[in-house]
Amino acid sequence: MCVTSPPYYGLRDYGERGQIGLEQTPQEYIVRLTKVFDEVKRVLADDGTLWLNIGDTYANKPYKSVKQKDLIGIPWMLAFALREHGWYLRSDIIWHKTNAFPEAVRDRPAKCYEHIFLLAKSPKYYFDYKAIQEPIKAVTEARYTRVRSGKAKYSNAPIGQNIDMNTQAITDERRKMRRCKDVWEVATNTFKMDEHFAMFPEKLIEPCILAGSKEGGVVLDPFFGSGTTGAVAKRLNRECIGIDINPRYVEKAEMRIAEVTPEKPYRNAMENVPRTTAGGGTI
Repeated sequence: MCVTSPPYYGLRDYGERGQIGLEQTPQEYIVRLTKVFDEVKRVLADDGTLWLNIGDTYANKPYKSVKQKDLIGIPWMLAFALREHGWYLRSDIIWHKTNAFPEAVRDRPAKCYEHIFLLAKSPKYYFDYKAIQEPIKAVTEARYTRVRSGKAKYSNAPIGQNIDMNTQAITDERRKMRRCKDVWEVATNTFKMDEHFAMFPEKLIEPCILAGSKEGGVVLDPFFGSGTTGAVAKRLNRECIGIDINPRYVEKAEMRIAEVTPEKPYRNAMENVPRTTAGGGTI
């Protein structure tokens, strides 16, 4: 599998020759990223997935079909480009930043989310939904365990549409967990690394790795940065291949990963995640 977050368009200069993110137009940026993910697709297992964290940006000058001040739509431009290159676009997960940095804007709402696209190499792919199930709320569990009566709403509905009339308390484990939703509430990163400005939090990529790989599997991150993917992969007993254009980041990521201890038994990555109501070198 691959989980990564490439440099966002027009946001930061990392001071490296050939870096991605400072192209003259959004279209050039998308073309360069698409070439990277063509190579990711080539080396990915046939049942592998790509979990791609990407944010949007506003145009500070007019481009082709984009006016100054327009929200460019970078995430969807990239998602559609990858779909055209053979990827299966399976989900748009919204990362709601619970502690998003305030924006000094007065003519639009302040942003507090980014996208995580789940893309697959093949129509059938590895996805361990049980690894990222969420515990249901206490009030929901109580509702499941109450006795249902024929006086309830829709009790006389046609067969197949009426409510569960089982009078026994529902106590099996399936009723204590629910499928992971596509809005994740996760605070921004608290890990600090000198020189690196944009690091996604470990809690954000834990469910990606748990759902997208087995123990002993290999996780790829072609934009390794501070090494978050490697740290989480090691902790969850996976192997990791990390690539970054900046050799200083690679060295510091190695030191960070060396301090990580694999954990057992596995814990559900979503248990402690608040729910909505719903080249430089290779490590």
